[in-house]
Amino acid sequence: MGTIKTTNIEPIATNGTVTLGGSGDTFTVPSGVTVNMSNATQTGVGGTNTPAWSAKRGSAQTGIADSASVTIVCDTEELDTDNAYNTSTGEFTVPSGKGGKYMVGASYRTNASGAATRLASFITVGGTIIRQTNFNQNSSGEGSSSVHGVLNLSAGDVVAFKMYQNTGSAVNAEADGKTYFYGYKLIGA
Repeated sequence: MGTIKTTNIEPIATNGTVTLGGSGDTFTVPSGVTVNMSNATQTGVGGTNTPAWSAKRGSAQTGIADSASVTIVCDTEELDTDNAYNTSTGEFTVPSGKGGKYMVGASYRTNASGAATRLASFITVGGTIIRQTNFNQNSSGEGSSSVHGVLNLSAGDVVAFKMYQNTGSAVNAEADGKTYFYGYKLIGA
């Protein structure tokens, strides 16, 4: 076959469609060629990182007991593409048909902590700890801990963010972007 050289291909009718090849055909873009689609509407290309959610504390979560594992309820949604995050319970439930690998992360900051303090962050799936991070603090002041990881989740899995602290008294998980919980499905995973 031959080579067609031109600078413009348009459909016969205004707003028409141009079809390249048929089912089973392959079009190869050689190395060094740039396909500029910055001004085009792109459909069916790449993927989306959804479901996705991001939530934070709108006000401090107060009275987190000493030596207890407590669910941090991030009650202010910033993003929830599939309406799968519950601001009342602080839980994300994987929607039907949306299982796969997810990037999940969370962090909190307390208002104060005592000496020889252990702070911990947990991501749980169905109540089982999947990721955990510990932070030991040996002086008074605010404390923080964060946890992140790629999780293999199935439809119906319930993901939550928990914390543990042993300052000797109750503490608060702070608001203003200091305490948050987020996640998104990885493309192709």
